[in-house]
Formats: sequence, structure tokens, C-alpha cells
Amino acid sequence: MRKILPAAAAALALVVSAGSAQAALPVGAKAPAFSTQGAKGGKVMRFDLKAALKKGPVVLYFYPKAFTQGCTLEAHAFADATQDFSRFGATVVGMSNDDLPTLQKFSTEACRDKFAVAVATPAVIKAYDVALKRDGAPAGMTDRTSYVIAQDGRITMVHSELDYRDHVKLTLEAVKKLKH
Repeated sequence: MRKILPAAAAALALVVSAGSAQAALPVGAKAPAFSTQGAKGGKVMRFDLKAALKKGPVVLYFYPKAFTQGCTLEAHAFADATQDFSRFGATVVGMSNDDLPTLQKFSTEACRDKFAVAVATPAVIKAYDVALKRDGAPAGMTDRTSYVIAQDGRITMVHSELDYRDHVKLTLEAVKKLKH
């Protein structure tokens, strides 16, 4: 019995891990419309998904917490790739449940004034199914999930993985496919 329990626990951990990766909205789903406050280059701004989609596809990436190591490195990577996203008509917006003053500072320091970050309200977190479901995670914190949303409002790509490293590469590939 002792040998079965660890194996069962390991199998359950795999199911829970896979389940949390699948918790995001599926490809093909209509992206929930929302409007919220955010910041770009330290300046407060309003972000409205419907308005942004009129200009082109939107890369909406949720991250757990501003100024943590992974989130800062991810923001640097998106900042470095901003011109590439722009070349394909895409708008990048980072989303977390950080307060507005924190996002103002993060938009300048980590995002290097290149793209906006916005407040992921509890309603947005629920609508996009990105609540961080980990033991010890503070309430309201988001998972690291990236969505590529086509101009028609449909989700064309989802990547949900706490490791930040592939989010920029995979979302940029998805945006490029939309132009071809």
C-alpha cells in the first residue's frame, strides 16, 4: 500500500498540473470584452479591449506580480520584441492585479515604456480563467497565461505556463500566422 500511495500522489500531481495549464480559455473562444485602467511609460491610461482590437490583434499576457524576477524578465522580453509585434499590427498588454501606482512604475522600469500594463480586476481574472491556483498564492494573483486575440475577437493562441521564457516567442509566432 505504501508504494501505491506515492505513485497515486504523483499521478494526481500530474493531473492537477495539466488541469491548471488547461484552465485558460480555449482557442476559438470569444475573448471577453473589458475596460480597465493601466499605465504606459508611467502615465495612467485606459485600456479597452474592443477599441484595441479595431487597430489589430492583441497579445494579452497575464503575469502574477510586478517586480518579481520572472515577471520582470518577461516584461523585458516583451519590451525587446515590441517592434516585432508592431510590425505585424499587434498591441501587447500585460495584465496583473497590481495596483495602479505599482503598474505605473513597472511600465517604466520593467516594460521600458514600450507597452502598456493594466489592472486585472477580479472580474477580468474570472472571465479569462487566470486565477493562480497554487497553495500559498495570495488571492487575486494571476497565473502566467498569454492569449493572442485576433481582430474578430477570437482567441487564436493560448500559452499557460509559469515559466516565462516561451511566452514572447510563442505569441509572436501566433501573431505572424495571423498576417499570413
